[in-house]
Amino acid sequence: MSNTGNSYFKRWLTGLILAPLLVIVIVFCSKEIFSAVVILFILGGVWEYNHMVFGNGFVKEKIQGLILAVIIPLFVLFGNSQHLLALLAFSVLIVFILFVLSIKESRFDVLSVAKVIFGMMYIPFLMSYFISLRMMDKGIEWIFFVLFLAFIGDIFALYVGKYFGRHKLAPLVSPGKTVEGLAGLVLGSTSACLIFSYYFLPEISLMQIAILAFTGSIIGQLGDICESAIKRNYGLKDAGSILPGHGGILDRLDCLIFIAPFVYYYRIFIIG
Repeated sequence: MSNTGNSYFKRWLTGLILAPLLVIVIVFCSKEIFSAVVILFILGGVWEYNHMVFGNGFVKEKIQGLILAVIIPLFVLFGNSQHLLALLAFSVLIVFILFVLSIKESRFDVLSVAKVIFGMMYIPFLMSYFISLRMMDKGIEWIFFVLFLAFIGDIFALYVGKYFGRHKLAPLVSPGKTVEGLAGLVLGSTSACLIFSYYFLPEISLMQIAILAFTGSIIGQLGDICESAIKRNYGLKDAGSILPGHGGILDRLDCLIFIAPFVYYYRIFIIG
């Protein structure tokens, strides 16, 4: 088996193992247990992010990121929007103050503060929208909607790009992605979401679903490219290696990080 074929085999095997576990957690577990699983994914993503942007050392900053990876989703689960805004505000203050208090030499790099704050907003904050989705009316169905939008489209993009990809989408950031792959992703995501919604979200018009899925698939692809920009900036191909065939946890979360808040607010503000 070629390296490419082996990679695809590992990718499918990992997906087939994880998918039933995710279904069990989403369908049969309480929102607290679901949130605990989300927190585990967030912790994994932050761990990989810390490794990418900080490298060796910077233990204090890495610990701050991991603490925030737990606290932020807990505030989403047990608090309200005012509590969350207060937490984010004071987190920025505390991270900056702790940095200033730890300065021991005349030369220092304030960029480490920006890395912690960006990581806090990028992973724990945006991923916590899965908890917000879960707590909505028909939250389980909306969680599956996001997963269908992301992963069915990803499968279409993978194979359409492999066999028909000719025109690079973002060669300087993610050279493997093609315009044809993006077209396959949009088609696959939109079709899957329309079929899913017909059976599980019949109260939402198919036109609204089509707009949501079409736009969400593009936003998810942009999330993928944005994560690729972080990796390329630090000379890495994958964020990690914990998921065979996929790379790291952050490599699987990349599109979900952007899709979850978009779907949540579209549901709140547009669909109502």
